[in-house]
Amino acid sequence: MDLSLDRKVWPGRPYPLGATWDGRGTNFALFSEHAEKVELCLFDAAGRREVDRIALPEHTEQVWHGYLPDLLPGTQYGYRVYGPYDPDAGHRFNPNKLLVDPYAKGLTGPLPWKKSNFAYRLDSGREDLSFDRRDNARHMPKCVVADTSFNWGGDRLPDVPWQDSLIYEAHVVGMTARHPSVAEDRRGTFAGLAHPDILDHLVKLGVTAIELLPIHPFADETHLQTRGLQNYWGYNPYTFFSPEPRYLATGHPNEFRTMVRHFHEAGIQVLLDMVFNHTAEGNHLGPTISFKGIDNKSYYRLMPGDPRQYVNDSGCGNTLNTAHPRVLQMVMDSLRYWVQEMHVDGFRFDLGSALARDTAGGYDPQGAFLSAVRQDPVLSRVKMISEPWDIGPGGYQLGNFPPGWSEWNDRYRDTVRTFWIGQAPGVAEMASRLTGSSDIFNRGGRKPRASVNFITAHDGFTLKDLVSYDRKHNEANGEDNRDGTDNNISWNCGVEGPSNDPKVRQIRLRQRKNLIATLFLSQGLPMLTAGDELGRTQHGNNNAYCQNNETSWIDWSVTDEDDREFLGFVQEMSRLRRRHPVFRRPRFFAGAPTEDSAIKDITWLSPDGREFREEDWRLPYARCFGFHLGGDTGEYFTRGGDRQVDNRFVVMLNAHHERLPFHLPPRDLGEPWTPMFDTARPDMAGIKETYWPGEAYDLIDRSLVILIRHEN
Repeated sequence: MDLSLDRKVWPGRPYPLGATWDGRGTNFALFSEHAEKVELCLFDAAGRREVDRIALPEHTEQVWHGYLPDLLPGTQYGYRVYGPYDPDAGHRFNPNKLLVDPYAKGLTGPLPWKKSNFAYRLDSGREDLSFDRRDNARHMPKCVVADTSFNWGGDRLPDVPWQDSLIYEAHVVGMTARHPSVAEDRRGTFAGLAHPDILDHLVKLGVTAIELLPIHPFADETHLQTRGLQNYWGYNPYTFFSPEPRYLATGHPNEFRTMVRHFHEAGIQVLLDMVFNHTAEGNHLGPTISFKGIDNKSYYRLMPGDPRQYVNDSGCGNTLNTAHPRVLQMVMDSLRYWVQEMHVDGFRFDLGSALARDTAGGYDPQGAFLSAVRQDPVLSRVKMISEPWDIGPGGYQLGNFPPGWSEWNDRYRDTVRTFWIGQAPGVAEMASRLTGSSDIFNRGGRKPRASVNFITAHDGFTLKDLVSYDRKHNEANGEDNRDGTDNNISWNCGVEGPSNDPKVRQIRLRQRKNLIATLFLSQGLPMLTAGDELGRTQHGNNNAYCQNNETSWIDWSVTDEDDREFLGFVQEMSRLRRRHPVFRRPRFFAGAPTEDSAIKDITWLSPDGREFREEDWRLPYARCFGFHLGGDTGEYFTRGGDRQVDNRFVVMLNAHHERLPFHLPPRDLGEPWTPMFDTARPDMAGIKETYWPGEAYDLIDRSLVILIRHEN
């Protein structure tokens, strides 16, 4: 195919990788260890017609490169890579397939499912051992040469200490699709997410960081396409430098930058959920979109002795080979790009254990990726959060990430849920979760902020569904309700699904308050799931990854009276945590008197008002306990060197189905106590203004109460 326009092509440089415009022309550089030839394909402004095909002239240290003078930003391009098509040897080159540049900083549109996007003939009967000669260029999104200049207007990244963080996990579409203030053409986009009303809502919640579900280009899985569904969450990426085109109202990546700037102006950090564990190319029967056709043997972990098959520690068909230096380079380059060029403030890593596997496939906390991050002068300074597991051998690694990392703590989620449905996980277990999970994280100099505490996340029941359903209801996903976990640790309070019974509604609201109060009063980093504060429901669907519709989108109307009350409660709990540093200490409690006080920093209390004894920790039926926090004990200072002294508090938790008297601690732990809130008495009816040491507080069943030491 002769498309040559007699363009000048200079050797260029093997770095940086990707397409780099320097003001006079564009340098192209692509890594491929096993390729025999690489062609750069240029397209017309509509992206439909290939207008030029240029063999990159130089091959330096496994990087193919060339420089095109006068080639401007906005040019659409892709690659064709030549080499052996030999799946049994791990090679899957097919130059008939247009490939996405792994370093593309812009794309023209979504990726449709087409038979021609597979390197083999789907109807051959020989699976991936056949070879498809159809050109798929018309169906592929085109890469765009980007001008990365942007006027940040003095953008200042919010400097939020770890322990002061409140993380809000959100989806670009879910936050904006039904918001009444967001214009129709801005819904589902970064521009819509930065709307002042949305920012105002987050500020009132006290949110310090929004953690966005994946925002990179992603594909819809084949099994979803055949059922007329879409991938909604976005955990199926195929490139890591560009924002998803569907999230750009303007079509330009600078829309993302503008959004970040608005969040920073509101004092809110932006964290990105990164999916480096796998790609949308799937297993040996998956499509060829980018990495598989560029250098399959380098980019993916292949089965030892059978390189036709992929190691599948991700559960999604393949696993990126971050033990390879060039793949690790791509991951690190991507992260630095989002920090330096897009001004994001940190990352959450999906299935983070997969990134930390060594060449033999085992988890290594001192491995290439984790070590590279730890010493990197850019990345070592931003917030790094891992989902500390994958499905591979030894994949569950909670607590085993190095210092500097925080981790999603599913032990916290399960323990708190179990306690409040009355199944008593054990007081010792609950106490550990409330105090930052020191049994898991207190080593290597790690702090309570290593634990990201959450009750719900995007995966699973919403908070409202957690108190409304005993069973999952995933029929809309088209898998006969087989998908999603059966271990919800939930309680429907007597009725499955919606109910108008006042008693059922009352206990559901109280349980939501109990759960959210526990979250905000725990040491560590609290994470809210978007919409939980507004009473969002997925109608019992605990795996809504393919529900890009009102099942997943937030309903901002909040017409339910209980939901309005709950929103106010969440805001009040956030203010309480923000005002009182004793609930967000930067180091673990000692559980002993400090040098400046005879009072312990934390004292555990039984309902009769005495301090816990050894036998109390072993009671299998205990469903009620409390703790005293000595806010004026210990040496704590602000960054500016001011002494950080706080009030004393007593917190009482009763997950039992019966009310009982809870005696306040003796006088040596404080003078009179003033109730601040009671999840069972929103109007504080029947509560005295002051309770004296040793006096009994009438603790209603399934309730949480907090008292502050009375100040004269």
